[in-house]
Amino acid sequence: MEEILAMEQNSDPTGHPDIASLIHDWNQSEDETRSAEHPDIHFVDETLRDGLQSPSIKDPSIEQKLKMLHLMEELGIDCVDLGLPGSGPRAVKDITRLAQEIKDNNFKIKAYCAVRTHPADIKPLIEISQKVGMPVAAAAFIGSSPIRQYAEGWTVADIIKKSVAAVKLAVDNGLPVMYVTEDTTRATPADIRALYTAAIENGAERICICDTCGYVTPAGVRSLLKFANEVIAETGADIKIDWHGHNDRGLGVSNSLAAIYAGVDRVHGTILGIGERVGNASLDQILVNLKLNGVISRDLTALAEYCELVRVHCHGPLPNNYPVMGADAFRTATGVHAAAIIKAEKKGDHWLADRVYSGVPAGDFGKEQVIEIGFMSGLSNVKYWLRKHEIEGSEEELEKIAEEIFSIAKSRQENLNNEEILEIIEKCKSEALSS
Repeated sequence: MEEILAMEQNSDPTGHPDIASLIHDWNQSEDETRSAEHPDIHFVDETLRDGLQSPSIKDPSIEQKLKMLHLMEELGIDCVDLGLPGSGPRAVKDITRLAQEIKDNNFKIKAYCAVRTHPADIKPLIEISQKVGMPVAAAAFIGSSPIRQYAEGWTVADIIKKSVAAVKLAVDNGLPVMYVTEDTTRATPADIRALYTAAIENGAERICICDTCGYVTPAGVRSLLKFANEVIAETGADIKIDWHGHNDRGLGVSNSLAAIYAGVDRVHGTILGIGERVGNASLDQILVNLKLNGVISRDLTALAEYCELVRVHCHGPLPNNYPVMGADAFRTATGVHAAAIIKAEKKGDHWLADRVYSGVPAGDFGKEQVIEIGFMSGLSNVKYWLRKHEIEGSEEELEKIAEEIFSIAKSRQENLNNEEILEIIEKCKSEALSS
């Protein structure tokens, strides 16, 4: 009762309660508050490399990749993986063009390329950097888990030898190096310590912890990051840590958030979560959640356009029920839900209408609430649709049209689409004229 009275006392003269009193936020726990020691979180977009490794994805044209790059810059993405130069001449050509675009436009976004710990991958990247006149960092990766070692016939000594040679080759040619241990989340502490120590001692500026097979849980993320920080402290070097996660257990976004709240410096993801097998952590969902949790405050209205580009040009899967960007994310035909939104809009309050039946405000991410007409709708859905689409007629005519649409909708097994509704309206008007 005291909370209700307090809410009424905080109302403005028009009766609109104070915003903070309308939504109680249980999410702000100590576990989900970004540490003061690591206030900034940076983002890597892996869409154009790891994302394109999905067997169902199309490699977009260079013009389409350039458009995506410009949207990354607009969204404030900190770094982009331009591709895998070791995969062939076309990849080298596209990577070079993208790197040139970054330099020519003086973009803030930084760039790296994924390379195996092998000269055949690193040498083309050195040539690209020299041609463009801009250092493109090397994300030098190699498998680290016992299962991978067994399958490949490697020893830890073999991995260290390959890693040290690769790091030295890149560093000696002026390339920053991020040392990437594939399958870190299934590697032993002893092996992780040995590999990271060797890479750091030979010039790596960053290490990247990879959940390559989507195996880890949020608890495992926190444990692994704690251990990695201990290893770095033992070296005495100032080293940054990246997190790179996949989504095989459906935990890609949750694990990325866990890494962020545990203080990781940079987190990777792909738009719409495209990537190997079931995909990577969805960068769009990570950004949405961080904005809603107050960790970032940037403008994300261009995110919808970027997701649409990936859907169209990469053939990225976008189910109707995909969070925020799916067709059904802000779409309802249910009478109770629609009525609440309609009442909020009648108050002239867009903020309220965008949140009363939505945990995510559509307008913050380039979307809007959509009310449709179907078998679970109320008459208010129909009248709202008519007003929204500026259907003209007398009050009596519009009432009859609304009742006819409502009656037909109740007899259907799925929502009426706009074309069907317009046909009903036209039929009602024709019958009114002939009577």
